[in-house]
Amino acid sequence: MKHIGRLVAYLILVVNALFVALLLLAAYSPHIRPDVHPIESCLGLLFPIFLLINIFFFIFWLIVQYKFALLALCGFLFCYPQIRTYIPINFHTKTLPDNKFKILSYNIMAFDNLKLEEGESPILNYIQNSQADIICMQEYASTTNSKHLTQHAIDKSLQAYPYKSIKSIGKKGSANRIACYSKFPILSSRILKYESAYNGSVVYELKIDDDTITLINNHLESNKLTKRDKDIYEDMLNAPEAEKVKNGARQLVNKLAEASAIRAVQARTIEKEIDSSQHPYIIVCGDFNDTPISYTHRVIAQNLADAFTESGQGLGISYNQNKFFFRIDNILTSKNLKAYNCTVDRSIKDSDHYPIWCYLSKQ
Repeated sequence: MKHIGRLVAYLILVVNALFVALLLLAAYSPHIRPDVHPIESCLGLLFPIFLLINIFFFIFWLIVQYKFALLALCGFLFCYPQIRTYIPINFHTKTLPDNKFKILSYNIMAFDNLKLEEGESPILNYIQNSQADIICMQEYASTTNSKHLTQHAIDKSLQAYPYKSIKSIGKKGSANRIACYSKFPILSSRILKYESAYNGSVVYELKIDDDTITLINNHLESNKLTKRDKDIYEDMLNAPEAEKVKNGARQLVNKLAEASAIRAVQARTIEKEIDSSQHPYIIVCGDFNDTPISYTHRVIAQNLADAFTESGQGLGISYNQNKFFFRIDNILTSKNLKAYNCTVDRSIKDSDHYPIWCYLSKQ
């Protein structure tokens, strides 16, 4: 019996080793170019699953045979930077520097399709009361129809922001817009050129005190998942039958891989813009439509700091529909800016995204 027990333990250890290898593959998959190997590049989506499995193995070995827990522990050490990026643990502070300013990034889903509740827009009210100094919005929209949210009503609510820039992005013209409202002067704004039908990035120069800051507001390529695709995903989670998961996963991965390949080109364009900036302070924010463990995030953030990783807490899930539990909204900064109290604010659910904000100060 003793030999049988040892054999079972070694078999479990082999399975554990397999999942450690999968964890490392997922952790370093952001180094795979999605436009060359689109399917393989999607491994990062499975990072939290493999991490959770290895945590269970680690606890199991601590109870059964503590020496074998070293295997999972080594896996954690080799991908510690990715674990910290995905689920940081920081303490918020009440002590903020005098030169702080607050930035808010929010995919507003066209102000919840321009709907009014008792004559008001909850999203617009949230933004108005946010006390942010810089507001970056994606999927911005307005109308001239007084039954819905008009541009005049938006400007009136945000009159504390004397500077604004609203630009249409993508080949489809006004189908999608990006907006920036600021208490600081916007010296210039231009669309960053890359191929996309509905998505895009806008580069601004902002004057803050005696310094000029480069700000890039992004809405990167969406995954083009239809309502049917999202229903399939939810069905897989609710009733994970083998054939259903196999067929559903194949369909979803193909779509995710296609969008990831498009975002790869967009990410490299943004990276070049960051590298060529003439200003020492840089902020990149918006809806990346990709997770923290992805090629998109790695390429854009490689010379920047992730405000949520540096000062946020937990998973920071920013997309709130169809059980897609991922942080896809970001605030990245040059390393001479320090982030404080970065927060994905779950208090408002009127868009399919939660807003993300933080305080920044120049070092």
